[in-house]
Amino acid sequence: MGRTGWKGLCLSLFDYKTEKYVVAKNKKVGLLYRLLQLFILTYLVVWVFLIKKGYQDVDTSLQSAVVTKVKGVAFTNTSALGARLWDVADYVIPSQGENVFFVVTNMIVTPNQRQQTCAEREDIPDGICSEDSDCHPGEAVIAGHGVKTGRCLRAGNPARGTCEIFAWCPLETKSGPQEPFLKEAEDFTIFIKNFIRFPKFNFSKSNVMDIKNKSFLKSCHFGPESLYCPIFRLGSVIRWAGSNFHEMALEGGVIGIRIEWNCDLDKAASECNPHYSFSRLDNKLAKSVSSGYNFRFARYYRDQAGVEFRTLMKAYGIRFDVMVNGKGAFFCDLVLIYLIKKSGFYRDKKYEEVRSAEEEEEEPPGLGLSEQPASGPGLQKQPEQRKAQQGSGLRKGNGYVCPKRLEPGRARHLVNVEQLQTLQTVET
Repeated sequence: MGRTGWKGLCLSLFDYKTEKYVVAKNKKVGLLYRLLQLFILTYLVVWVFLIKKGYQDVDTSLQSAVVTKVKGVAFTNTSALGARLWDVADYVIPSQGENVFFVVTNMIVTPNQRQQTCAEREDIPDGICSEDSDCHPGEAVIAGHGVKTGRCLRAGNPARGTCEIFAWCPLETKSGPQEPFLKEAEDFTIFIKNFIRFPKFNFSKSNVMDIKNKSFLKSCHFGPESLYCPIFRLGSVIRWAGSNFHEMALEGGVIGIRIEWNCDLDKAASECNPHYSFSRLDNKLAKSVSSGYNFRFARYYRDQAGVEFRTLMKAYGIRFDVMVNGKGAFFCDLVLIYLIKKSGFYRDKKYEEVRSAEEEEEEPPGLGLSEQPASGPGLQKQPEQRKAQQGSGLRKGNGYVCPKRLEPGRARHLVNVEQLQTLQTVET
């Protein structure tokens, strides 16, 4: 490649290319183009703005607090406990009221247990023995109730027995009642107080009606017409979750109470309302040995001689999980940037404008091509010349130059060649 070629290649590196648009006068293509524009505009207006509220700012960092209380009493009369009245301090765990709490509905009670020796239950595989050597002293019974003493006890069966253990004796009763221990639990009431706050918009609200009449909470019950009464009947909650109280009270289960706060904060605060949904969270369809929900707890005492004993309770019941979710949407950014009096100030703070150094410099004053005079002295067209240009415009032999073959910026300065020759002769 010669020097000229290399010079042209280097200079071409500084060329600037710009886009050129062609307007196609085609009705079919133009109609298709407008239809696409209309479709996009409809999508933005209907879906993005009206349905999805795309113009709003959203706060999903919901702050929430839940306080729960259960009220109701039940009376039982059994051989293990005798006549007894049960109130909230007896059947609600934990008693302080949180977003997760447990209500006892059924119970197996083993009273007067003391730490002494007794035989392990026959349904514990690791407790089965045929001689004393099968029971290693000091070894805990796997999935059992105590520690082996080294003796094999054969009660009515000399070929097979169970290991003697040191445990809380007598051992827990195996069989439970066929009816719920606390039948009255179906009519217990649950008080759920929920406070929420959207910190981004400094908006707070509660699911309790803001009134000073305290008797309102003593008589109201939650329903479609009373969303701001946070008193729920326990049996109704179970029914709304699609379960049966009798079945669930016998074996226990888990109920989820979901409170949704999806608020459009462009509207009045009264339009921001809680929405409740209820569901059963444990696997109620799987009938297995692990179905239901239960746990054990004990209450300890001492007799007159100072010997400790306890009453063991295996509690079946319903665990309630209160879950709060929500989001708040507000028009704030659009208002801040475009609608208020000082919107320009906030818009400049939100968006930074960057310019190149050349744009900062002022251009020297002058006339562009479009500002050049279209005519001058001695260059006015004669009437016959204008008439001839309006005709063919492609004639060459009569002294006219075809304007279609020249650049548009220069076409306005063309004159008749014969007229120029005449002017030159006069000057001479």
